[in-house]
Amino acid sequence: MSASLNFPRYGDKLNSPFFEEFLIKLLEERDRVGLTEAVRQIDALMITVEPGNSLAYIGELCLMTPYHYLVTLESQDHDTHVLRIDMNSPDILLREVKNPNTRGIFRSLNEVYPIGAHKPNSRYMGEVFRVENLHDVVEMQKSRDVRFFNQAQIRKLELPGNMAVVKPSPYTHNIVGYWERPESDIRIYALGWSTIRDDVNAAYQNAKNTQARLGLDTMLLPIDHLATRVYSQNREAAILEYLTLTSYYYWGSYDIADQNSSTNVTKSVHHNNELESPAKVFTAANHPYFVNHLLKLPSPTEQFVRNFGPRLHHLAVAVADGEVKGQPNIDYVVDSLRHCGQDFLLDVIGSKEEGLKQIFSSASEYSSLIVEYVQRFGDFQGFFTKDNVSELTHAAGVDETLKALQAEVS
Repeated sequence: MSASLNFPRYGDKLNSPFFEEFLIKLLEERDRVGLTEAVRQIDALMITVEPGNSLAYIGELCLMTPYHYLVTLESQDHDTHVLRIDMNSPDILLREVKNPNTRGIFRSLNEVYPIGAHKPNSRYMGEVFRVENLHDVVEMQKSRDVRFFNQAQIRKLELPGNMAVVKPSPYTHNIVGYWERPESDIRIYALGWSTIRDDVNAAYQNAKNTQARLGLDTMLLPIDHLATRVYSQNREAAILEYLTLTSYYYWGSYDIADQNSSTNVTKSVHHNNELESPAKVFTAANHPYFVNHLLKLPSPTEQFVRNFGPRLHHLAVAVADGEVKGQPNIDYVVDSLRHCGQDFLLDVIGSKEEGLKQIFSSASEYSSLIVEYVQRFGDFQGFFTKDNVSELTHAAGVDETLKALQAEVS
């Protein structure tokens, strides 16, 4: 059996015969030509925000996550701030466009959606994978009809010049990038002039001082998974495309019938620990929006995609297993952040007995991304329980519905 198919399957969601047929064919072929071995872990996550928002967002991220401010790469039209935990987990490349009137493909992906258009420069862009041989990976992918930005386009977009970047997916609107880096080498991005900005460093230091004072610095772990929302009809295509572009495998899918959606998980072939290369989750409605008036079912996922466009919905940050004065770490983290003014969409759900507790923050006003916190107890290996994910999906749907109503009247 293909190495990429030699993993247990989880879940109860039924896939189409097309999906099951081409899942096998694509992964067998990927293994055979050497792509699975050549494409390694996620090395960086790329996010872009509106002019003037990076300072506040860095402060928010450095309080709510283990990330540290490293350096700012200044190019003609962008400042790219590099956030890092360590060399065992992905960096965040936080891009801020200098001129609000700057136009480009990533902005255009927002502008056709009613809420996305309100912050046209704010979106999660995608992941950058470490590869063993960049030329070979690009040539193999081109032979499979994968399309890349050319070097002139890379320069115009002001993306790091030592990357090859796949054009945005028609299913997720995310990009996938590759760059060649020996695992023993430090990450260095070929972009602009390198500086440490005093204002950014001050915001970072303030966030970390607060985090340490509250004792959160020992509890917050790297990113566990990345959750993208797509249209119902694109669920299977989005998963298969991502498996084509990466060295991830299909972990499985769960049907969340009462929220008219499914949660679908892919994981790295090379890293059992998601904190080294986060799982990629795809959430989609079970039915398209135009039959909802007949089904009389909620449709929070389809509603999100129709308002924002296909895009990343949340970053899930792992919380170390343990307790503080008899209280699970995740409850202490959430209570502490609430006292700092951070809003959440619901109370912490799940239990130690179930093996998992989770919660969604409110969406960031700077990136529109939600932060999920997840604490696993003992040897629990999954990403959710069905009751948990149903409650989370419902809470996020209520939040997006309110935003949609606000957008209509503004």
